[in-house]
Amino acid sequence: MKLSQFDFKLPKEQVALYPHSIYREFENENGQKETFRISRRDEARMMVIHRKSQTIDMYRKNKKGNPMEGQYLEFRDILNYFEEGDTFVFNDTKVFPARLYGTKEKTDAKIEVFLLRELNEEMRLWDVLVEPARKIRIGNKLFFDESGTMVAEVIDNTTSRGRTLRFLYDCPHDEFKRELFALGESPLPRYIIDNRPLQPGRDTPHAEAADMDDFQTIFAKAEGAVTAPATGLHFTRELMKRMEIVGVNKAYITLHCGLGNFNAIEVEDLTKHKMDSEQMAIHKEACDIVNATKAAGHRVCAVGTSVVKATETAVGTDGMLKEYDGWTNKFIFPPYDFGLSNCMVANFYHPLSTLLMETAAFGGYEIVMKAYNLAVEHGYMFGCFGDALLILDD
Repeated sequence: MKLSQFDFKLPKEQVALYPHSIYREFENENGQKETFRISRRDEARMMVIHRKSQTIDMYRKNKKGNPMEGQYLEFRDILNYFEEGDTFVFNDTKVFPARLYGTKEKTDAKIEVFLLRELNEEMRLWDVLVEPARKIRIGNKLFFDESGTMVAEVIDNTTSRGRTLRFLYDCPHDEFKRELFALGESPLPRYIIDNRPLQPGRDTPHAEAADMDDFQTIFAKAEGAVTAPATGLHFTRELMKRMEIVGVNKAYITLHCGLGNFNAIEVEDLTKHKMDSEQMAIHKEACDIVNATKAAGHRVCAVGTSVVKATETAVGTDGMLKEYDGWTNKFIFPPYDFGLSNCMVANFYHPLSTLLMETAAFGGYEIVMKAYNLAVEHGYMFGCFGDALLILDD
């Protein structure tokens, strides 16, 4: 397929800048009214595609099974579509505070450093992106705190924006990581923080204190992601507890989501696009749960495009999940013959994105693009904090 087939007009106001939330007004001690935000992750809207019948659900149904127009499905309704013995597969990667702000020695020029991954614990080497890159050369020193204790030296150029930094911080590794991350902030995509109002006292866009929690799944465990597995953000502790009560199983894999998910595709022929590699791991426990589910004839639902990518990397020719520890650069777009999951949950993604392409491969191009058109028409929210799309094999 061609890149242009995944283009559509997305109104700017339908790009979610915060998780689905409710707002409450209160009066402070000075008698002034203030508004605070309460996140309600599982109350975001959810659309459902039935890919065999080629039908789409947007509304809740009455006792007769008829849609109640205007009463949109919410994500917490998802368990109505599953039963005891089914399995949800989650990505338990954990986002770390990857975006730092520092200054360049001598000039005091302001520099943004985005941590990608640690290359060597002992030498404190990190693979990073820098902005503005033209100002950062090999040998430069960067300072990240007022005391001057957290300092890094540029020792290599890797790409036009990429650098290798060596942090000059002499202490045990755990302490170093703790101090480094204390200086960082949530690595929200630029399309979110650049379109929010500036915070009081700031002259440039920054993440907010609450973002580190909002941009983290409640089951995050394995540190290493620089962007969240966004579909997993919809799950709350209450919803996970309801899963237990219903008897829906949980299996966890790890894929450390990278910035490649946001890279623009620069070729019309999708077969010529190359994805960045992401580290992943699938262990025996997840394989046992998923394979027993399939053997029993129950459904396996992949929660998010990262789970689909990981499980399609590790699925065997027999349709069973295999243990895996390594990297994947799998790029999934239509047509694609899926080997493992028969259900998928996704967010609504931006035009021309690889995430939309993978969703269309799973659900079918025509019906997924129809769902996207409906989502725009009905005011659904898009992006990492956007609404959800459930794809069922019925």
